[in-house]
Amino acid sequence: MSASTSVVKTRFAPSPTGYLHIGGARTALFSWAYARRHGGRFVLRIEDTDIARSTPDAVRAIFEGMRWLRLDPDEGPYFQTQRLWRYKEVIQQMLAAGTAYYCYMSKEELDALRAEQEARKEKPRYDGRWRPEPGKTLPTPPSGVQPVVRFKNPKTGKVGWQDLVKGWIEFDNAELDDFVIARADGTPTYNFCVVVDDWDMGITHVIRGDDHVNNTPRQINLLRALGAPVPAYGHLSMILGPDGAKLSKRHGAVSVMQYEEDGYLPEAVLNYLARLGWSHGDDEIFSMEQFVAWFDLDHITASAAQFNTEKLLWLNAHYLKQCDDERLAHEIRRRLAREGVIDTARPDAARIAALYKERVKTLNELADAAHPFYVPPHPSPELKAQHLTAEALAALNDLAQRLQCIEASEFSPEAVSAALKATLAARGLKMPQLAIPLRVVLLGQPQSPAIDRIVAVLGKEETLRRIETAGQ
Repeated sequence: MSASTSVVKTRFAPSPTGYLHIGGARTALFSWAYARRHGGRFVLRIEDTDIARSTPDAVRAIFEGMRWLRLDPDEGPYFQTQRLWRYKEVIQQMLAAGTAYYCYMSKEELDALRAEQEARKEKPRYDGRWRPEPGKTLPTPPSGVQPVVRFKNPKTGKVGWQDLVKGWIEFDNAELDDFVIARADGTPTYNFCVVVDDWDMGITHVIRGDDHVNNTPRQINLLRALGAPVPAYGHLSMILGPDGAKLSKRHGAVSVMQYEEDGYLPEAVLNYLARLGWSHGDDEIFSMEQFVAWFDLDHITASAAQFNTEKLLWLNAHYLKQCDDERLAHEIRRRLAREGVIDTARPDAARIAALYKERVKTLNELADAAHPFYVPPHPSPELKAQHLTAEALAALNDLAQRLQCIEASEFSPEAVSAALKATLAARGLKMPQLAIPLRVVLLGQPQSPAIDRIVAVLGKEETLRRIETAGQ
């Protein structure tokens, strides 16, 4: 799996312990875009060594979210649980080289040590009692204790990197203790697996959330101990809610697929995510092709981004207006099927989409608007009392007779408009006096797009049937 370092390689490496959330999706998008921008490769890696918390459902949710967002990897998915042999191999090499060692300190001893350090107001850390040193005599390994393996971290000097987002970051090695790289049962730990994976897979650029900043110096030291190249690191600041608090479910920190459920288009979500912490001048709306052509890490802000649902809705409304009617028709039928509306062959959903896509913000709103075209509405008693007066019903019956005379093949908005105008002239009415009752009868509501287009889409037969039952 190793690749030439001349090829830019990025990776998205989620842990399958939950759904793909909006922060993870942004990380995936930026990693994907950076690889595309530089003609490189994008790797998907599932970090599933936490057996107790990793689930197949979470893996499926990650794949589903990535597919919906169209962030297809060039390599993978790789699973860490399928690479355990490799981690054990490297650990043995490190033990032999003296860059790692067995530690027999029990959990009880470690807990006692931490309690003492906290009582002295010191930073809790491993004290290195099992660390081999020249001239140091180690304790006799206790019987019946399975040791962990610890990394022999440098004791002196500093470890730093030029972060692609945050600038120069540096840590004192004295602040980093000899962390565990393999547990007592032999399973490798997160920081170790990540390092071996990035090395083996030829990852050149690691773009991830800034909750990983404290992991980076440990991983750099591990890579150097292995003689492996060190990737460039860029840490994205967190996403906050509009109130400045940490993003939570009430702000939108839900599964990416919840946005699909709620009626968002993937291109709207991607466009919005791209602007969360990155900018290209004042451009707000752009395609993924434009984003890839423009994307760089220099214009990612080091400060936290704020999630704004209203702006996402605005973007979604824009993309709905631009969307192909047949694609929207598919989404209408799919959403109506969820509600049990199975027979959706008539009327034409694409024509309904064309009627309403300028008026809605989500696909769910579009499906709601389409619903009464397929399921006859039941206007409330209040609406009927207000709009379906004796005068209105008489005018509707007059209109029905005129519509009946139109050939089905000529049942167009123009023909319907002529019938409406003739009825108004005959009855001495103004358009709202006929159009509003007609909307209530046909759609169960007093407002809609142009009524002649509504009638033409609903069709002659269904329109006449609904008018006939209007007074019942």
